[in-house]
Amino acid sequence: MDPRLVILSRGPGLYSTTRLMEESQRYGFSTRIIDPMSITTAVDGEGGRIYYKGWPVEADAVIPRIGFSITRPGASIVRQFERLGSIVHNTADAILLSRDKIAATQVMAECGLPVPKTIRVASLNDCMYALRAIGSYPLVIKASEGTQGSSVFLIEDEARALSLLSQMFERGMRPLVQEYIGESHGRDVRVIVVRGRVVASMVRKARGSEFRSNFHLGGSVEPVTLTSDQANVAVRAANELGLDVAGVDMLESSSGPLLLEANSSPGLEGIERATGVNVAARIVSSLRARVREASEAAEDKQVGLEESGSDLRFATESD
Repeated sequence: MDPRLVILSRGPGLYSTTRLMEESQRYGFSTRIIDPMSITTAVDGEGGRIYYKGWPVEADAVIPRIGFSITRPGASIVRQFERLGSIVHNTADAILLSRDKIAATQVMAECGLPVPKTIRVASLNDCMYALRAIGSYPLVIKASEGTQGSSVFLIEDEARALSLLSQMFERGMRPLVQEYIGESHGRDVRVIVVRGRVVASMVRKARGSEFRSNFHLGGSVEPVTLTSDQANVAVRAANELGLDVAGVDMLESSSGPLLLEANSSPGLEGIERATGVNVAARIVSSLRARVREASEAAEDKQVGLEESGSDLRFATESD
């Protein structure tokens, strides 16, 4: 029987979800796309179960495409699959950590990975401290949780910085203040890492006066050959955050690469078109190998148990 794969996605027609579906079928998976917010979980004395539209869901493997807006409930569903024994590309803990930008930055910095100076501001009373700790303008202000360049601003002076921070607090946002790296203005590097290996990389360039380089904001993309330092930093970042699949973003500074973040659900459209690399296939083939290894290990364990039983029966009969 073909191994069962569930792709957790709220957008079955999105490019990334569609590509993963196509490649999963090519690699022999029996695949379903399920909206994680339509899943029901049940727990009783016999353990946990997962239901979708009234029917039980069983999966040998799961690819979570959990969007920012459903990070916590989506991660909860991923964790339930983990507990039921599914092989999951990106665990719930890894997804939650990567989405918390200050926590992820702390983990990377503590491991000796290069990161820009970053401060999470807890209250309006700490705004002046944060701005002066960064020490120069322009600087970057962003929400501590977000994707695709949303809620990221380049601020030129203190008055504008204080005004923006005040607005963010009023809206219940948790702002970060980060140093600006002038030599990388409007440009960053995106690296896709799968199970500890770089599979594709590109440079993203902002459009016009825009300083955010995200593809979904109209930025242009082109393939790039990484330096050994860049490749090493990207792989280490994914590993330290526990991500099997990661879109690692970094800046090119005068002192070398600086890590911005690692995305647990990286978009595939821009990088596949820019590089010509079948990134979806790399993701799916890695997962298929893990499923095969788990199946072989289970078979070996069963054979071992049967052989042990045979030896025990033989010894008993001899006695």
